[in-house]
Amino acid sequence: MGVSVENADYRSRIDDLRRVPAAIRFLSVEPLIAPVGELDLEGIHWVIVGGESGPGARPMERSWVSSIKDQCARVRVPFFFKQWGGANKKKTGRTLEGRTWDEMPVEAGALQAMGS
Repeated sequence: MGVSVENADYRSRIDDLRRVPAAIRFLSVEPLIAPVGELDLEGIHWVIVGGESGPGARPMERSWVSSIKDQCARVRVPFFFKQWGGANKKKTGRTLEGRTWDEMPVEAGALQAMGS
């Protein structure tokens, strides 16, 4: 089960998600259109980040993405970077800090065995 959090105004959705009984809870931080600030990642098993794409796409700042990646690393939540976005998302690619980020959550059965 997941929720979208495209900027700081929607962080309250994370609290709503935490109340849902689900084997895997994830944040879809896309399209990331403004900084999200500090995220409470307790009870969250995966974070996916991506920029807006297509004509008229709003730009995404590298610092916004790096902040989310760093927050995930601190609490060991898998981080997946989907794309930079833009009018031509294939051109902008999906590398961050010189690599791709394709981390995935552990299987639901393993999470349940750990009591998550």
